[in-house]
Amino acid sequence: ATSMFKDAVAISKYMAEMGEEYFTMVIGTDNSQAAPRDQPGGELDYFVGYGAAAYIIGNMDVIAEIEGWYSVTSDTPDFWRRDGQKYPLHGGRFTGEPAYFKHIIKASKKLMDKMNLTPKDINYFIPHQPNAKFPLRVARRLGFREEQCIPSLKVTKFGNLYSGSSPAGLAAILDIAKPYEKILLTSFGSGAGSDAYLITVTPKIVEKRKRTEKFNTEWQSSNPYLVYLDYHTYRKFKEGI
Repeated sequence: ATSMFKDAVAISKYMAEMGEEYFTMVIGTDNSQAAPRDQPGGELDYFVGYGAAAYIIGNMDVIAEIEGWYSVTSDTPDFWRRDGQKYPLHGGRFTGEPAYFKHIIKASKKLMDKMNLTPKDINYFIPHQPNAKFPLRVARRLGFREEQCIPSLKVTKFGNLYSGSSPAGLAAILDIAKPYEKILLTSFGSGAGSDAYLITVTPKIVEKRKRTEKFNTEWQSSNPYLVYLDYHTYRKFKEGI
């Protein structure tokens, strides 16, 4: 769960390094599943959402460069859905310390050590966003200030997008980042594993950003045309998708 985007990015970057001109579109998206709130596992329903973020990975005319990455994996069954089971279940507190925090912290630290950087050298930190608390907590434990993390924290607007979670956070940062600023993106997938990416923004972002300035992440999260439904209507639509 939640990890396919990061895997696709790693493969795409490898392919781009091999060819003269190579471009791959990678889309992080999910219809996040959760049981109703009065059933086992229903606490997930407070944060699940829908969404997608698409990126073109290539080796020419880029707005940001992936300078390095580090991967961490383990056999940690913190989240699962058995064959025939309608909704996923999770391990409660087990999803926190031995899963989310352990893998994100290790991957982030190892990458910063590899690139000879500290949190002070990084402008924005983007972790996986399963809820509103975990990202800020893991940021503090790594030594980041809240202002380095909050601009990417869109889970309070869109919900947990699972595979689209950290990609949506990156989209929010690319809407505001300046040339040569550094971004640390650390994803998380249950099972479990994390990939940390060090990204540096290029000057080309200034011109290309104008193409989407009227439909950026901030506008989508606060536009005046949003319609809010009551919970029962939401569940009715949820079951139909």
